[in-house]
Amino acid sequence: MLSSDIHRLRRLLSIMPLILILTAHQAYGQVSILDSAFTFHEGKVKTGTALGLITKQTGFYFTFDSKLVDIERKRELTFKSVRLSSILDSLLTNDSLRYSVINKYIIIYKADPEPPAVSHPTEWVTKNITGTITDFETGEPLSFATLGIIRTGKGTVTNSNGEFVLKITHDCLNDSLTVSYLGYINRTIPVRQALGNNFNIRMKREFISIPEIVIRNQMPQEIVRKAYNGISKNYGTAPANLSAFYREAVLKKNLLQIYSEAILQIYKSSYTGLIPGDQVKILKSRKLENAGSRDTLTIRLKAGLSSCLLLDGAKNPFDFIQPENFSQYDYRMTDIVTIDDESAYAVEFEQKPSVDIPLFKGTVYINTGNFAIVQAEFEINPSMIQKTKDEFVSYQSRGYSMWPVAIRYFVNYRRSDNRYVLNHVRGDLRFIAKKKSKLFGSYFDVFFEMAVTDVSTRNVSRFERSEIAPIYSIFSNTISSYDPTFWGNQDFLKPEDNLLQALKNMKVKMQLFSKEDQLP
Repeated sequence: MLSSDIHRLRRLLSIMPLILILTAHQAYGQVSILDSAFTFHEGKVKTGTALGLITKQTGFYFTFDSKLVDIERKRELTFKSVRLSSILDSLLTNDSLRYSVINKYIIIYKADPEPPAVSHPTEWVTKNITGTITDFETGEPLSFATLGIIRTGKGTVTNSNGEFVLKITHDCLNDSLTVSYLGYINRTIPVRQALGNNFNIRMKREFISIPEIVIRNQMPQEIVRKAYNGISKNYGTAPANLSAFYREAVLKKNLLQIYSEAILQIYKSSYTGLIPGDQVKILKSRKLENAGSRDTLTIRLKAGLSSCLLLDGAKNPFDFIQPENFSQYDYRMTDIVTIDDESAYAVEFEQKPSVDIPLFKGTVYINTGNFAIVQAEFEINPSMIQKTKDEFVSYQSRGYSMWPVAIRYFVNYRRSDNRYVLNHVRGDLRFIAKKKSKLFGSYFDVFFEMAVTDVSTRNVSRFERSEIAPIYSIFSNTISSYDPTFWGNQDFLKPEDNLLQALKNMKVKMQLFSKEDQLP
């Protein structure tokens, strides 16, 4: 055989597996996987094991509410050329369960009762979609994953335990819930199937193989420059109204001292800078203080709400994306990752060793197509952080000294109405406070967080002066008891288990917001 023939044969052999794989996918697309016949000889196994064996043979993964499927119960997995839907019926033995196939996932869900007639929308009661977002392989929760209703501006994010709650109105019934997370393949679930089901939605990583030479040949400063120059194009020249949930907390040695929450309306001005700035209206809020605490030293967060607005790095450009500051930073393009079914450059940055003022270090993720900033994770340079003491500590109790040991921020954006909008902002700050007569100090952890839950670009107008909340507001007016239904039909971030327990353990002093009581 001639060498050219050998070469052609090798090429043919190398693409044959691809042809077979593509054909198999097309076959499943033409005939539903649920209608395809399969054979199993495993005998009696746990339901969870059976679903795993089905996944191994079919290549389709399962999503379900663990309350509906008992994975520990043993069932018979012995079938010869039986339709998959019938196999599942036999395994699950629950007449109310339904199956739906989306991409490579089979969703097992409990059918929601038919909604009220559309002609009487007032009869519709807002319902919840709840669940946990986890890594498919490890089961680890995915903190701050983004969830949204595809055809609206409605959405939320998961808490640090990967948990979420999303309120669904009548007009969302025929829409779909989409889940996105940096480095993972998007998930989509019809809203009707998600209602009443507390899904564990497992996300699969998507690895993009990028030759090292491609990464080395990228000019990270040019990527960042294009992101900076494209802000008005990507984030909009018209204002928008945002609904958001805000929370902040102060903990001493992991014990909760102060916890505040609020539902906000935000007038988000244009990203061109030609229109006056952002405004905030507080619709509802509360503050919990540990009235039983005997600590002589407490920390109060003065400007968390203000910081959330300032951390919109597209509106108030991060200093590390501004071309005039490039000389102060080292940049490195380290990867290309997937986010929201698109790709993004991962650009690391850190202040140059010769720069002696505290700056940032971290990673900014920039869309490879339109150069929009989709996410940024950064912190004040740890080696310089003590120089920022006066910026973060405005008052110290007599006999105490306090200084920051870690200041970290997280910001991301999502698409809505063909533009990017602010989606989630979080700050995590750690301080040490030491009494001058003591050898050791105490750690204080502070966090503030804002999640945008709805976006509207229609009939947008600035708020009346009387409606505007001071962005340095504190929360006051004592109320008597903790009310778990406080938020009603408004979207909020579910408290993490440890935070919820801490709230239950507090000798609670509840407070509501008052404009008359604010910081100077």
